[in-house]
Amino acid sequence: MKKPYVICHMMSTVDGRIISGNWGSQQLIDTYAGFFEKYHETFESQAWMCGRVTMERDFSGGIQPQLITPEQPIAREPFIGNKDAASFAVAIDAHGKLGWEKNETGGDHIIEVLTEQVSDEYLQYLQQKGISYIFAGRSDIDFKSAISQLSDLFPIQTLMLEGGGHVNGSMLNEGLIDELSLLLLPVADGTPRSPTTFEVSEYLTKKPATQLYLKEVKQLENDVIWLKYKFEHN
Repeated sequence: MKKPYVICHMMSTVDGRIISGNWGSQQLIDTYAGFFEKYHETFESQAWMCGRVTMERDFSGGIQPQLITPEQPIAREPFIGNKDAASFAVAIDAHGKLGWEKNETGGDHIIEVLTEQVSDEYLQYLQQKGISYIFAGRSDIDFKSAISQLSDLFPIQTLMLEGGGHVNGSMLNEGLIDELSLLLLPVADGTPRSPTTFEVSEYLTKKPATQLYLKEVKQLENDVIWLKYKFEHN
């Protein structure tokens, strides 16, 4: 299978929680967010990928898509909105809910990963915005198909996987992650039912636990520890 090299880059508390609302003052949360972006930039990648909730919360601004019924049915085939784009933001949006102001965020061209059940109205909306999209699965995201298409259709050699927990868990469960970059924060959260770095949904067939191999450890400012692990796949 042809695929990009996938690096899961995340920050979490010592107990694995990844939602920042209970981590202290906003100033401290902003400091941690700055760490995350700083060390993201140390990797040479052409794309980064998040789930719908993360994209809506942090990047799309909660915009509601304005939908109009198209004159003709739209085929379920990939659409390339910007053939000249060199960097990409990949949104896992199984049901077609995200709204966008334009076809890029932070200078990265947007690619939506959809299922075939998404409406023609939403596909027309994306086309009018010039946002690229691919289909991966009929009703649930097929991550192997998505990753393969991202490699085949776009100039993506290295992909940064950056949450949420269920997207990370699905990618882990399919053996699609090659490396883990984890910023371990000096925070003990303990929030009940708060998502962790890897969450495997109940409807998936859970694979055996994955063994990781330590590559590097660094102590950073503010008592943050940066861990790098390699995945070994058979």
